[in-house]
Amino acid sequence: MWTGAVLASVQPEDLTESIRPLTESTRTRTKEAKGLYRTATRLIATLEKKCDPKTSGKWVSREVNRALKAADQARERLVERLELVRYLWRQADWLTSRFPNAELRDVPGLVKLVDRAEIEANDWSLTPGRYVGVVPEEEDEDFDFEETMRTIHAELEELNEEAVALAARIRRNFEELGI
Repeated sequence: MWTGAVLASVQPEDLTESIRPLTESTRTRTKEAKGLYRTATRLIATLEKKCDPKTSGKWVSREVNRALKAADQARERLVERLELVRYLWRQADWLTSRFPNAELRDVPGLVKLVDRAEIEANDWSLTPGRYVGVVPEEEDEDFDFEETMRTIHAELEELNEEAVALAARIRRNFEELGI
């Protein structure tokens, strides 16, 4: 059981730093989950194109599609939960960095402690911008440009292959119609 004395001795910054390795590992696990799913879908697509497994009678497309859908849903749930861990940690880190020792203080762009004299000097205006100011937007440290580009490139390859197949199918349909 936590006592007030124990909790008072623990600094919020220490807590966020203690779970930093966990949040960093979630990024790796997210990449692994996405990569594993992408590899599985490419393998199945390659098998369907190159090996013609449907003719063997052992390949049931409906079951393969069901398994792929289940794998995709599992991947989405896992990635969503891993990203939630990182999101919550970023929020905790953001709060503890701006309010160390859990005490209210001036934070540009967010909070400004003012007294009645200052409010009166501003003609009793309570417009936040008059007091707190504006802070430039921070960059997202979790954005992985290389991984995003790899994912986009893989999706683009798949879309190009689909486009070629559809164009051939359309051409055959027009030929069958005599157009």
